[in-house]
Amino acid sequence: MHNVRERTLTGGLTYITFGDGPPLVVFPGLFPSNANPTGLLLRFEMGWLSPLARAFRVYRINRKVGLAPHTTTMADLASHYATAIEDKFEGAIPILGFSTGGSIAQQFAIDRPDLVRRLVLAGTACRLGPVARDAQRRHAQFAASGQYRRSLAALAPTITGSALGQRLAGSAMWLAAPLGGMGPYWDPSDMIATVEAEDAFDASERLGEISAPTLVIGGERDPCYSRELFAETTRGIPDARLFIYEGRGHGGTVTDGRFARDVTAFLVGTGRSAPR
Repeated sequence: MHNVRERTLTGGLTYITFGDGPPLVVFPGLFPSNANPTGLLLRFEMGWLSPLARAFRVYRINRKVGLAPHTTTMADLASHYATAIEDKFEGAIPILGFSTGGSIAQQFAIDRPDLVRRLVLAGTACRLGPVARDAQRRHAQFAASGQYRRSLAALAPTITGSALGQRLAGSAMWLAAPLGGMGPYWDPSDMIATVEAEDAFDASERLGEISAPTLVIGGERDPCYSRELFAETTRGIPDARLFIYEGRGHGGTVTDGRFARDVTAFLVGTGRSAPR
């Protein structure tokens, strides 16, 4: 990639930007902190975002740095984004939210429809599924007690639904925790605050307030969200379409070879039709 920049927006939201073309703002998934990612985490993010940067100037904007646990709501997170985006851009722009970022993107589109031109919700739905809710709670609980390796390993059920796969993933994540920015000196406050906000999030009764044309993309084998949740979310949003990637799990949704093509076609107005 070329022309990569790292900056901080109004209100303390960090971002990474790269690519060429009109702006595309990305709300990322759950991360250990709200600072710009480094190492393996950065490589993963750049890997799935780079194909989009062929058509857009991608702005991967994370949550505000320094969130306080027990005080932050999803509306607060959306408001932080609104302040920063209003200051940075002119008018409505396309928004792509993945996973936890997709939850925030729904709240953002409900609260500030004037800032959203088109909306892509990837690997996310109007509320967490039970597997993701339980895993994220344990992730936050272990982090709060300083058990950083157990904290990351607690997310294994969001990787695969297989019992054997979860054991293998949990062991690998236990070992890899320091490489993901989680170690003895890790401050998990940002992550805990975000988990608490998403835990209380349920947009099912307000989906009809989303006015932007919307594309929902889900993986058939996503342990975090069922096909039924993806469908419920799509039905609730006026002018929304749903793509299901067969055989794909949670992270596999955005790394699928079809993802950048489908998102780009939708955002430039040439996307194929799909069942509601």
